[in-house]
Amino acid sequence: MDAVALKRTWAQVAAHGDAVPGYFYAHLFLTHPEVRDLFPVTMATQRDRLVKALGRMVSNVDDIGEVVGYIEDLGRDHRKFGTIAGHYPAVGASLLATLKHFLGDTWTAELASDWAEAYGLIATTMITAAEGAESEPATWVAEVVATERRGMDVGTVTIRTDEPYAYRAGQSLAVEVPQRPRQWRYLSPTHPQRADSTITFHVQLVPGGQVSGALLRDVKAGDRVRLGPPVGDLLTLPSDGDWPDLLLVGGGTGIAPLLAVLDEVAERHRSSGTGPRVALYHGVRHSWGFYANPELDRYAGAPWLQTGFAVSDDPSFPGPRGLIGDVAAADGPWDGFLAMVCGSPRMVGHTTAALLHSGIASEWIRSEKYDDPFTQPTGETGSRAGAPTVARLGAGLGIQ
Repeated sequence: MDAVALKRTWAQVAAHGDAVPGYFYAHLFLTHPEVRDLFPVTMATQRDRLVKALGRMVSNVDDIGEVVGYIEDLGRDHRKFGTIAGHYPAVGASLLATLKHFLGDTWTAELASDWAEAYGLIATTMITAAEGAESEPATWVAEVVATERRGMDVGTVTIRTDEPYAYRAGQSLAVEVPQRPRQWRYLSPTHPQRADSTITFHVQLVPGGQVSGALLRDVKAGDRVRLGPPVGDLLTLPSDGDWPDLLLVGGGTGIAPLLAVLDEVAERHRSSGTGPRVALYHGVRHSWGFYANPELDRYAGAPWLQTGFAVSDDPSFPGPRGLIGDVAAADGPWDGFLAMVCGSPRMVGHTTAALLHSGIASEWIRSEKYDDPFTQPTGETGSRAGAPTVARLGAGLGIQ
């Protein structure tokens, strides 16, 4: 399998822009009309994401060994869409037909074989993982028990699951609300598991964001929502209990999963009298964005915790101003600290670069990315949004 050829030909196809997803979906829905109901009713924000995700993932198949856990997560997670093994050949056939159409005479038998082999490898990994989870629910149902507006563009949503739902602090899960059927959005609980089965999320409103708008304005107590399985492990603490000191850097609502990690560390200190040191930094654009003070105030004065804050876009702010990644990096050195970063793609990218420049080795900087093309438009942000700083294929397979 020629990975160089896969990357080169995908770049050639992607250069055709909007014509690529147009051809892909026309082929898919014409040859397999039964899959249309698995996609959102409105395709305006969806249409260009699936084929781009497929191309990126398959053309980077030479990295699969480093991200196999992520791909398995996607396979299990996509059960929530009603995806079955029979859907993968349909998507793969339309991908190959699209490549053939746009590559023309350069579409050789050898190249076709390489693309088919690469797609088959990834699809098989996802299918196998999904089959291994067949004894578990594909989705969980929960009831909204409370909503709270924390500010102009931020709020919280608290749900209670009908059945036990296990996750680890720092993980994410996809949520579907009745106001936006088949539009899933990854969110991160702001706390470890609770005994009363409630889960709280932080949500930031984005202009034009269909899902974030529904979550903050339309979702009410008593509404029933669906959850996908928990995914991700890069923002979780080691399961063996050997926890290093932590540098947690969050931008906007990206602080949500870091608050869950903070709660877990606090419980370690409470129960055993010892635990890792934590430095938590929260960056926002305007001072009213510091919405998470109620959670942070619980640990005011804790000797093991230091906090830092910065505002990037308000010159009138009397405190630290600038990008939070720069502020956190300048407060180092952070020898022996594991950095966890969460925020917008730009924030994560800048913070990662700043921490690397400050001397932190790349293997000591972690972030997650769930750029799954079947959850929500790229422009929406919430408690899980960020670019990868470790090897991650930034896309999902499957269909919604």
